[in-house]
Amino acid sequence: MVGRQTGSMTGPDRALVRDVRAALAAVADPERAPAMQAYMKSAMPFRGAPKPVQVAALRPVLAAHPVPDRATWEATVRELYDGASFREERYAALALLGARAARAWLDLDLVPLLEHLVVTGAWWDLVDDVAGHQVAPLHRSFPAEMGPIVLGWAHDEDLWLRRTAILSQLGSGLGTDRALLTDVIEANVESREFFHRKAIGWALRDLAWKDPDWVRAFVDHHPDLSGLSRREALKNLGP
Repeated sequence: MVGRQTGSMTGPDRALVRDVRAALAAVADPERAPAMQAYMKSAMPFRGAPKPVQVAALRPVLAAHPVPDRATWEATVRELYDGASFREERYAALALLGARAARAWLDLDLVPLLEHLVVTGAWWDLVDDVAGHQVAPLHRSFPAEMGPIVLGWAHDEDLWLRRTAILSQLGSGLGTDRALLTDVIEANVESREFFHRKAIGWALRDLAWKDPDWVRAFVDHHPDLSGLSRREALKNLGP
């Protein structure tokens, strides 16, 4: 497995980091912030800026600071994420991670950073963003190389890497590696962790849009699936 230690001699774009934080502070809503923090069960406080407000505030900032190279981009993502004082700053880091200009850098060298974001984020809002918007497209681009990495995550001691493994083929449709999906689910089918059981159902339900017969057969042949996983998998299928 690719190691989790990442780092670069190139530093972040400090002006971009500063302006992102200032933009989020400018749209803060202190009255809304406690409820957002409570809903997300977050130890880190919120600014109180809902997603549409964040997007509108960050759009001109990101446009004004085109990242000059990959190393600076990765370092800036890490600085915004690891140095966050408010949760919206971590959302901004993920927005920068998924920026259109950075699509050329979505390759296997990004795996250590993605692992870091998952393990340190350690909650569904951050982990699911990375899994769905970064890991899944990466898996589609490099299926042979990502397969062993995903399988390693499925057996990892870290709860959130295991959830990421389960969700690693979201949106892949008929291109889903069903053997890998089976291995990943079977590695976690006995888990009593809600976030694993929910993810198993979500992954199966996502595939069911394109291959309902396979999903029905999978559920039928896995009586050890939890009730939650089973319900989620079959939610959009008829009797």
